[in-house]
Amino acid sequence: MIAIGIVYVVASIAAFVAYARDKSAARAGARRTPEASLHLLAIVGGWPGALVAQRVLHHKSRKVSFQLVFWATVLANCAALVWVSRRL
Repeated sequence: MIAIGIVYVVASIAAFVAYARDKSAARAGARRTPEASLHLLAIVGGWPGALVAQRVLHHKSRKVSFQLVFWATVLANCAALVWVSRRL
């Protein structure tokens, strides 16, 4: 279970950084991070960091289509975590 916690921390930090870089790129008119990449980070356990980034950076928090997929990834990740924890 400690390894799972480490994955969540590392993925959350990576997600926060990815959101911050994407927000900066959006402001600068530079190349953006694909939404699929942000969702991938969320589904592998980075959703807590992504959620913090959405709230702190006010990034991707108002786009409904993004939010629907984001919350689906959160649910999928939580379901997988419950399944794995029952197996251990």
